[in-house]
Amino acid sequence: MDKRLLLEEIGKFNLNLASEQMDLLEKFEKIMLEKNKVMNLTRITGERDLTIKHFADSLSLLSLNVFKEGQSLLDIGSGAGFPGIPLKIAMPGLKITLLDSLNKRVRFLNEVVEILSLEEIKAIHGRAEELGKTEVRESFDIVVSRAVARLNTLVEYSLPFVKVRGYFIAMKGDYKEELEEAKKAISLLGGEICETKEVPLADDISHSLIVIKKIKKTPDKYPRSGGQIKKSPIK
Repeated sequence: MDKRLLLEEIGKFNLNLASEQMDLLEKFEKIMLEKNKVMNLTRITGERDLTIKHFADSLSLLSLNVFKEGQSLLDIGSGAGFPGIPLKIAMPGLKITLLDSLNKRVRFLNEVVEILSLEEIKAIHGRAEELGKTEVRESFDIVVSRAVARLNTLVEYSLPFVKVRGYFIAMKGDYKEELEEAKKAISLLGGEICETKEVPLADDISHSLIVIKKIKKTPDKYPRSGGQIKKSPIK
């Protein structure tokens, strides 16, 4: 990880990190790259690309005015731990749950949490469409996801977890077509579009944050099964 580059990137949205936080991020990166030799965590392994596409991108979430200490946050499809682990390091007061559907990734994430001595963060195994109908339904202040699914699909996985008056934040590239396509699903599932923000990163990389506020409860029938969501997305 290029510390100087990361500080430059997060400085664009008025974020700064203490040296101890930077050291934790670097330690996380080393653990991840070592584990990546034996399991598929990320295809991005170069120092510059890791700094921009994983770390700066994850921390760009804190450019939004929706984060407060003590909030509960769910990271859906956390994978190698982005954005959840960098968020925890940058804002220790967040209470974070990392959700992934592969047991080996969940074990890796919990190992990272233990090695870094992070508190009030855990990784759990499961599928969003199944857990969204359990006791954790509508229990999180903020839900985030970098998943590659289209937005009209992603909101059905994500919005059921969000408390009324909470937020779902989708991390996307070019978003305008997807957002138009997802408007019906967002409304049907109890959300409204609150903000869209383009985040310019180095190397002409531009990522976008789509902020959806939960204004009413999600109807009980949602989320549907994973097969139904993929086969017949809400349009």
